Amino acid sequence: MQLKAEKLEALAREFNLSKEALIEESLKVFLERKLREIKAEIFKIAGKYKVSSVEELEELYKRGEIEEKNSWQDLQKLDHLEFKRDELENLLKE
Repeated sequence: MQLKAEKLEALAREFNLSKEALIEESLKVFLERKLREIKAEIFKIAGKYKVSSVEELEELYKRGEIEEKNSWQDLQKLDHLEFKRDELENLLKE
């Protein structure tokens, strides 16, 4: 859906906001939704291995408590998701 400038301005007027405020609020809601999705994925992977962070999962590798071949992708994904979570949280703080 392409939102034309006229529609954006009409929506802003309808909600008694400036166009910039409407865009900022929309972006905030979008980022919060993405953050929830990422946290849900982190929770799913962390729960699978009963850890709370990628560091704990790496520690399980070091101690030989999990097989690398079966969980390496989960480790990489968890690491990426935690990075994205931190990035989104920092954006939302600004």
